[in-house]
Amino acid sequence: MSMYGVNSSVPKTLIKHMIKILAEYKFKGEIKDILYDILDTPVSPELLPPDNEGKISQKTEELVGPYELHDFFLYYVMRFGYRPSKIFFLAKTAFKDDYDEEIIYKWLRNFYSRFFSQQFKRSCMPDGPKVGSVSLSPRGDWRMPSDASSKIWMDDLEKIKF
Repeated sequence: MSMYGVNSSVPKTLIKHMIKILAEYKFKGEIKDILYDILDTPVSPELLPPDNEGKISQKTEELVGPYELHDFFLYYVMRFGYRPSKIFFLAKTAFKDDYDEEIIYKWLRNFYSRFFSQQFKRSCMPDGPKVGSVSLSPRGDWRMPSDASSKIWMDDLEKIKF
């Protein structure tokens, strides 16, 4: 993290779209190939080297779920403060062709659990720009104690019937 978080408020899905657009329309040759190689590399916060076969051992999406769902949940929590049951309804509608209700529900529960349990990491993150409409910087938009409880939000999730 060093001294400045350059992509602190840019969702991972947006970064991937930006890289893809640059690869398709801006660059040619070796740079284009490098950008596509970046897109083919699983996103991981760990700086672990690949194994002997060149495979990355930790794939974050296996822990947090598909980034398109994760970023969707994060946006509606941060931007509008929607409760989990409303976000579940919106996600079912938005991703009806991609994920069934059980998968959306599984990753939404995971999102809330991790969102609260990982707050301590956001409390010590470096300064960074606010590029979009939301930012998790503790010196910007987001202020939440590191020991906040997810109980109210998890209780709302328990009310969901499908």
